[in-house]
Amino acid sequence: MNVLARTSAAVRPKMSDFALDAIAGLSAEPKTLPAKYFYDDGGSALFEAITAVPEYYPTRTELGILKERAGEIAQLIPPGGALIEFGSGSTAKARIVLDAAAVAAYVPVDISAGFLSQEAARLGRDLPGLRILPIAADFTKPFELPPAIRLRARVGFFPGSTIGNFEPPEAARFLRHAAALLGRGAHFIVGVDLIKDVAVLDAAYNDAAGVTAAFNLNLLRRINCELGADFDLNRFRHRAFFNRARNRVEMHLASSAAQDVRLCDRTSPLFLGARPGAALTRASRPALPSHIVRSASLGLPTARLGAGRLVGPRRKML
Repeated sequence: MNVLARTSAAVRPKMSDFALDAIAGLSAEPKTLPAKYFYDDGGSALFEAITAVPEYYPTRTELGILKERAGEIAQLIPPGGALIEFGSGSTAKARIVLDAAAVAAYVPVDISAGFLSQEAARLGRDLPGLRILPIAADFTKPFELPPAIRLRARVGFFPGSTIGNFEPPEAARFLRHAAALLGRGAHFIVGVDLIKDVAVLDAAYNDAAGVTAAFNLNLLRRINCELGADFDLNRFRHRAFFNRARNRVEMHLASSAAQDVRLCDRTSPLFLGARPGAALTRASRPALPSHIVRSASLGLPTARLGAGRLVGPRRKML
């Protein structure tokens, strides 16, 4: 019996990082998962829909800044250089930079392989003279840049205030990782949101059409489909608000009742006996504290672009 048990355990398939992170995150209090898991192909499409809702100011405001400051940004990119975008998603913002600068190669890096392939193909049709080298990868972990850009000057591009999805120590680790990947003498363009009126922030993450709610709920749907969980999605409700004490926007998926949810054939149910209202939490910081940049010890040249005179909530580029 012991031999059979050991044999059975030995042949059990190795769990994916997604499974391990889901088990750890959903067993913890508060329950949370890394933001990268929201971006499967369905999640990526839903996020693009979020950027079009009237309440969500960040994308249209940042697009305005990029268009207004395209000339200044282009000066950071040496002719014939390579633009590496971390978490590329839609190519809308990169296109503004690519149109303004004499870039020889564009390297979009995204965890959603299907969405990445579609966007790279569309960009290739629109800019046939540009070398496009997509990489399907988790940009927070080590990956290899294409040999074709090894000898080219490199500029990193990280718009969208995506840096706000990280806790401060995670943000510092990512910045160090990006600096090591880009190499000495590179530049790194990072889009960072600013703290603003709480009503503006609350509305941006509670859109009337419910697209943000659908985006967050898609993560539980993905866990059900890919990891064999059995969340009752109809019991969850989305709520987002600005947490003043922690200086961040929090998005909660709260269950209206306790659920006995099993995951990856685990015998211990998740949410067993959980009080109604137990929630999966996702957070985003509207601003990147300057001490995070300093603590990362990037060793990269920096230039600061002002927010510009734009109508609506202000943003800036670091």
